[in-house]
Amino acid sequence: MAEDASLHARTDAPSIAIAGVALSLAWNVRGNAADAAFLEAVTRRLSLALPLQPNSSAQSDDASLLWLGPTSWLFIDTRDPSHATFDDARRALNDAGGALFDLSSSYVAWKVVGHAAARVLNRGCPLDLHPGAFPAGHCAQSMLGHLTALVHRPDDSSAFIVLVARSFARDAQAFLEEAAAAES
Repeated sequence: MAEDASLHARTDAPSIAIAGVALSLAWNVRGNAADAAFLEAVTRRLSLALPLQPNSSAQSDDASLLWLGPTSWLFIDTRDPSHATFDDARRALNDAGGALFDLSSSYVAWKVVGHAAARVLNRGCPLDLHPGAFPAGHCAQSMLGHLTALVHRPDDSSAFIVLVARSFARDAQAFLEEAAAAES
């Protein structure tokens, strides 16, 4: 995912880096995963297959589709949103028995990377972030300090993407910076 230099958070610990992630869109996808027409519409409109296993994801270079619950997923993308217009995608999913909600202004995200990334997050997140318990492609909703957050491990690296409600951006960034500083 693309990093936004204007949101770059600094830390003194060389074992950790925190950077803002520029999300061009965040859409909540709702529907019945057992409905073939819905699955096809999602794949056709979002260019990703719907992840069906709990706490899993599907992704391309710039986009991710994150499992939130049995009937809910979050589609995030860092590309120019013109690749798929919201209205066209919403109509297609509605026609297939699903729904699509634009939450693009609702989320902020950070990429937390480095060999201490899991320890930094675990200062306020109770998830077991060890690769054996939280492998590549895994995502889960949890706490980050006193905030609700969505944590995603996009690949086999030591990187995590952390998403929170925009209204809690300052609190989340302060938590991440303080937790990173404690690792130095």
